[in-house]
Amino acid sequence: MSDAGAISIACGLMIGLGAIGACLGIGVMGGRFIEGSVRQPELMEPLQVKMFLLAGLIDANFLIGVGVAMMLLFGNPLAT
Repeated sequence: MSDAGAISIACGLMIGLGAIGACLGIGVMGGRFIEGSVRQPELMEPLQVKMFLLAGLIDANFLIGVGVAMMLLFGNPLAT
């Protein structure tokens, strides 16, 4: 396998696994937010603020992974 093929597979895995992780993280977090809101409705607003903050951080983590993958794919700093 050539270097370009290995880099392409690595980038695909980086983006795919990052997307799966982000989706699972946001899904679990959303479910826990709904559970917490149902159990204690008076805490809904503070929980909502924290949920959106964490959703942004989870999404930012995935987007950083996509940026690194695109840098490796198009910039190709590993190729000689």
